Amino acid sequence: QVQLVESGGGSVQAGGSLRLSCAASRLTASSYCLSWFRQVPGKEREGIASINSGTGIRSYSDSVKGRFTISRDATQSTVYLQMNDLKPEDTAMYFCAAAERTYAPCRSPSTIQYWGQGTQVIVSS
Repeated sequence: QVQLVESGGGSVQAGGSLRLSCAASRLTASSYCLSWFRQVPGKEREGIASINSGTGIRSYSDSVKGRFTISRDATQSTVYLQMNDLKPEDTAMYFCAAAERTYAPCRSPSTIQYWGQGTQVIVSS
C-alpha cells in the first residue's frame, strides 16, 4: 500500500512563504504522478499542482501559477510544494496525492488512488 506523509504546514503572514514536503513510499509503478490538493470546509478539493515521474512535466492551477512550485528530489520519493507570496485565500488543508501508471497530470480527484492525511496552512492578513 502506497503511503504519503505530508509535513511543513503552519501559519504565516500574507506575502510570506512555506514549503510543504510529501514523503512517498511503496510506489512501485514505473510511471506515476504526484500532486498537491487543497480543501477548505464546504468546498470541493482543488488540485493545484502535479508532477509526473517519467517526464517531469508539471501542471498548475490558475490560482497558484506563478506563486507555487512543485518539485521532487533525485530519488523521486519526496515531492515538495514551494509556496511564495501567500495570500489569505490560500488558507486550507493541503493534501499530497498519487496516481500510478499514468503519464498524465493528476490534478483531478477522480485520477487519484492514494491520499496523504493532510497538513494545515493558515495565512493571516
